[in-house]
Amino acid sequence: MQCQENGCPGKGREGMAAMNRSSYGYSRVDNEDPEEAQHRRAQFLIYKSMQRADQAGRRRRRPSWLRVKISKLRIKIGKRLKRLTSAVFSAKMDLCKHVSCVFRSCKTSLLPARHVRTLPAPSVCS
Repeated sequence: MQCQENGCPGKGREGMAAMNRSSYGYSRVDNEDPEEAQHRRAQFLIYKSMQRADQAGRRRRRPSWLRVKISKLRIKIGKRLKRLTSAVFSAKMDLCKHVSCVFRSCKTSLLPARHVRTLPAPSVCS
């Protein structure tokens, strides 16, 4: 048997297209109702115009004065809280250092002193 130009005997181009399509693939509908096509196109145009209007509305919109005030206030409060937490942290560290120093001094004054052996003074030979 001799193959035709697409490689399938006797089926022509339709046979090759059917072989290339997967079992779950969609096939193109050639005969579409003109009213449905017009309706689909009108829906697409409506969707596009609504999308453009939505994008144009977003670009032109200025933030309200109240929104700007609130955002500035939040920034101001955040900066003050940051300063406050750093001040509290440094005060806490200073307090810890002071308490440990006091404990050390109490320890040396309350505990009996250890006998420390002193080395004899070096003799000077002349």
